[in-house]
Amino acid sequence: MKDNYIFIKAYQSDNVYRKSFNELAQTVFDINFEDWYQNGYWTEKYIPYSFLHKDKVIANVSVSPMKFVHNGIIKNYVQLGTVMTEEAYRNQGLIRRLMQEVDSDYSNKVDGFFLFANETVLDFYPKFGYERVKEHSFYQHTDIDCEMTARRVPMKTREDFKLLEAAVNNSCTQSSVWMIENMELIMFYATSFMNQNVYEIKNQNAYAIAEFHQGELFLHQVFSPEKVNLDRIIASFGKGVKKVTLGFTPLEGVGFQWEESKGEDTVLYGKGSSLVDMVHWKQRIPTLSHT
Repeated sequence: MKDNYIFIKAYQSDNVYRKSFNELAQTVFDINFEDWYQNGYWTEKYIPYSFLHKDKVIANVSVSPMKFVHNGIIKNYVQLGTVMTEEAYRNQGLIRRLMQEVDSDYSNKVDGFFLFANETVLDFYPKFGYERVKEHSFYQHTDIDCEMTARRVPMKTREDFKLLEAAVNNSCTQSSVWMIENMELIMFYATSFMNQNVYEIKNQNAYAIAEFHQGELFLHQVFSPEKVNLDRIIASFGKGVKKVTLGFTPLEGVGFQWEESKGEDTVLYGKGSSLVDMVHWKQRIPTLSHT
């Protein structure tokens, strides 16, 4: 590796480096984190580990220290995301070096590591001790006979943001793998490409983030200070719903069927016994916990 490559991390407050990071993310993933930063949600819970060349970000692995309530026990995990290298700098071992830096900082300090990979790089991560983990989706076919009561909340104003923040922060555990103390990541979704997918369900004292298309409801997550009745939450989306799939593992699977989750860009790799054992418990990382 060239000696004039410089390693930096946790530089999101630097305008020049953050701009370069966003340019690379836009090129590789067609995603930009600038609004997330300007809205105050890019905190130390999302840490870029990068190499610079001439003040330009050329390779990156982002680190997200995360807490989950997993089967009733608090677990500390690290998720890796936004793994990317500018095309001209590939095949130089830069990602390998960055992952070694992450291991150096977090090994023996957390309960496990995980990441989501696409089908083109499935041979890469086992070199670092990661195992492929099968996730499971819970779904049900339904025949709702009531009108829609869930109200879409377009996330346009700061007041909208604050109400959803409060709902996330004050929610009790609603799934068997439940992310805690990371409202910022939920707001990344809710204020960007899911800003039309936030719903308030007043009669259930709940907010939900969900996608609805041609009779199929994908319920990413529900937030409420009390344990919700999922049947009532689903019914609030009205008679147009014929099938619902959960983006999380329900606390109680009664009434749901399950199947192995499949997605070209969402293959879960884990390192750490509790993560790897998820396959035996028919569980999944909540979709709104992906970075």
